[in-house]
Amino acid sequence: MAEITPEQVLAELRKIAAPDGRGNIVSAGLVSEIAVNAGQVMFALNADPQHANAMGQLQKFVQDRVSKLPGVAKAIVALTAERTPQREAGPKQQAAQTLRNGIPGVKHLIAVASGKGGVGKSTTAINLALAFKANGLRVAVLDADVYGPSMPKLFGISGKPEASDKYGKRMNPMRRFGVEVASIGFLVDEATPMIWRGPMVMSALTQLLREVAWSETDVMVIDMPPGTGDAQLTLAQQTPLSGAVIVSTPQDLALIDARKGLNMFVKVSVPVLGLIENMSYFICDGCGKRHEIFGHGGAKAEAQRLGLPFLGEIPLDPELRQRSDAGEPIVATVPDSPHTKSYRAIAEKLWIAMEQGMGQKPAPRIVMGD
Repeated sequence: MAEITPEQVLAELRKIAAPDGRGNIVSAGLVSEIAVNAGQVMFALNADPQHANAMGQLQKFVQDRVSKLPGVAKAIVALTAERTPQREAGPKQQAAQTLRNGIPGVKHLIAVASGKGGVGKSTTAINLALAFKANGLRVAVLDADVYGPSMPKLFGISGKPEASDKYGKRMNPMRRFGVEVASIGFLVDEATPMIWRGPMVMSALTQLLREVAWSETDVMVIDMPPGTGDAQLTLAQQTPLSGAVIVSTPQDLALIDARKGLNMFVKVSVPVLGLIENMSYFICDGCGKRHEIFGHGGAKAEAQRLGLPFLGEIPLDPELRQRSDAGEPIVATVPDSPHTKSYRAIAEKLWIAMEQGMGQKPAPRIVMGD
């Protein structure tokens, strides 16, 4: 049987009347972007909070209707409206509770985060994951950036994950370089914008965490979305993280946003295991001189000011960028490079910190400056 398409789902949803009786739920703008993979259909219904109770009934009706379509193995329909407390938790609360329970077989979860995009967070995350692997650990990567997933390109992986059982309820992670990977980027076309609100994002992340057949894993690296919005805060608050790493470039503008990212983890009692200064300096191939293009030492000074570990400097290098763009990350493909040695040294520090139980202790109280 051919896999159902988003267009076929939309055609069925157009047959369902909107709650106000004016047109159908699609023409009324209540249906979000639809994602389909291996017979699993995911989308959200947008609702005004004051109509959440009525929308709850509609949600169940729509989910049941879509589940019965030919080619659909499972339908997940979330609401974007906050609900008043009820006996049965809504999808956002259910997703949060599921995340709190952790992932069976995964020992440590570590978040790699930044206060803003463009500082090399995803490149740092994949190379740290590969450094953990090079240090002899069993490693997995979760791409939690639903709106801008990077891991498919950075790992050089294409295609869609296969179902791990005949019912299509779980899927196998993708694999390369001995690392397991899950990303929304494997489930939708890279040109498709993910026009989802918070609850739908959390439902998608819950699937990636709980409905992937992960192997026994020592450390799962979570590539967090940039910034400090609702999705980032909820993931940081509800996922049992062993700790977080903040990535920043040296200049003051980046450090302002890095402080916001750091403060988010502090407020939800997630230990910050340290700061990494990315694009710290550049060594000219022609003259051999060191150029501090974005300044230098800002992240180290910030770590010292806050009493946090400074994990290391990663220089700006064209080869690092070229290999990342080509899906051949430097730690996996140039094991003797200075970059690889730096990433492996940072990974060793992080593993020691996690094993010493920093993730079981509340984060220190940090008073953030302006």
